[in-house]
Amino acid sequence: MFRNILFCLLFACTNLSAQKDFYNNYNFTEADSIRGALNPMRTCYDVYFYDLNIQIDPVTQSIAGYNDIYFTAKSNFTILQVDLFDNLTVKKILNEENKLTYERKYNAIYITMPLQKKGTKGKLRIYYEGQPIVAKRAPWDGGFVWTEDQNGKSWIGVACEGDGASLWWPNKDHLSEEPDSMSIKVSVPSDLMCVSNGNLRNTQVLENGFTRYDWFVSYPINNYNVTVNIADYAHFEDTYIADDGSSLAMDFYVLKENLKKAKKHFQQVHKTLACFERYFGKYPFWDDGYALVETPYLGMEHQGAIAYGNRYMRGYLGSMLPDNMNWDYIIVHETGHEYWGNSISANDHAEMWIHESFTTYMEALFCECAYSYEDANIYLATQKPYIVNKEPILGPLDVNFGDWQSSDHYYKGAWILHTLRHAINNDAIWFDLLKSFHDRNKISQVTTQDIIDYVNKCTQRDYTSFFEQYLRYPTIPTFEYRLNQKRNKLTVEYRWNTAVKTFDMPLLVGKEGQMKTIYPTNQWQSMTLRKTKAKDFLIPTDLFLIKTKLVD
Repeated sequence: MFRNILFCLLFACTNLSAQKDFYNNYNFTEADSIRGALNPMRTCYDVYFYDLNIQIDPVTQSIAGYNDIYFTAKSNFTILQVDLFDNLTVKKILNEENKLTYERKYNAIYITMPLQKKGTKGKLRIYYEGQPIVAKRAPWDGGFVWTEDQNGKSWIGVACEGDGASLWWPNKDHLSEEPDSMSIKVSVPSDLMCVSNGNLRNTQVLENGFTRYDWFVSYPINNYNVTVNIADYAHFEDTYIADDGSSLAMDFYVLKENLKKAKKHFQQVHKTLACFERYFGKYPFWDDGYALVETPYLGMEHQGAIAYGNRYMRGYLGSMLPDNMNWDYIIVHETGHEYWGNSISANDHAEMWIHESFTTYMEALFCECAYSYEDANIYLATQKPYIVNKEPILGPLDVNFGDWQSSDHYYKGAWILHTLRHAINNDAIWFDLLKSFHDRNKISQVTTQDIIDYVNKCTQRDYTSFFEQYLRYPTIPTFEYRLNQKRNKLTVEYRWNTAVKTFDMPLLVGKEGQMKTIYPTNQWQSMTLRKTKAKDFLIPTDLFLIKTKLVD
């Protein structure tokens, strides 16, 4: 998802008190834990396939149907947890043809089954119906959006990243659970079209005035990425040619009155895909294709069916870009999420920086690819004023945390990666690190520790304290220094002032055209620069997310 413009992994081997203390005043409830934690009634089974079959009625703003859940037992069990918001009614639950009993607590369903033995496969069918919650301000809150196009026809979408997919369909609603594939069958009034994830395999006109659209996702998919888009869409196609000559099918679904402008505006998808292929490899969901779908809300990274609502404008609804640039923020950001968030995914909402920080940094990489390195730095500079340093980027685990008070896991996270690049100070290593990490971990889930370990391995340097400071503490490092001028020699004393006392990050300093790498610690060190005046001493805060302090 993208950030609001207006506006954890706790690694072992280090002191955890800072992050824990920060969240001491948060009032986490039993409902938060039921939704966010992996208890034995969730870990006892692994979903390998969902088969969702529903009808959506715009007149009553309701859903009715069932979901088949195919699972493998990871341990012996007789009770398992499935999630579905309690405003939706469970009609019945079947195992084979046997009706099962269940209990509801908050937004969870606890289903009693015959003994399921470890290693065996099973299937549940959950029939349900009701009116899903309506989003007040999608996509920043979860729910359905029910509106109309300019011709008075229904235009419907859903966004549910923070609240969870269980606000509209029953599933094991935890980031760690991704089915290997999924079938999504949706019936809508026959004068409308339903666009979902993956490839459209079939359409069937029903006798009740509805038409069923059968979509199939052939890759693992985050639950919150499963989507429906319903409107009187116009559809057009295009093809992207990768560096190796292979062809990627691209589909675009837009309101009919926007067809002409969309065909022109969406040409920039080619450049976006080419730039990201350069840095991270080919588009990760190749067989399912790439799609943009016009939505009545700003956007979301729905896998293979990106929600697009930026009104065919440059930047972010016409703003947030340097004057010399002309690209659509939603196209670039949400396409970036196909790599970070959809292909590489976090296991817990506490680690959403993995999705958002890398994707926000990809915006800068797009600028570097499409324009220049200098333009990428200028773009990052436009984001810096939004960094507030009020909370850790890593949230608390196991509570489905989404109560972020800032956009730091977007902007600050991008600047952390920008800083790491220049601390490494070797672009060959940096870009190989990014590309090879994605290549090794694509279509899988990773943790913060996985990223730290890989950075340490690729750089042959321990950046553990770097990540600890930047991710687990609100404050950023302060570079303290003293200057002593004697004729044409400048003596510089320097140290880090940081919450993490072992903080260890290389830093570039010096004068224009003559920068050198130093290795500050929390202890004072000194160096002498010849033929350098104090007024010429530079600390490149355009390359490093730090504070500086000249002390007496």
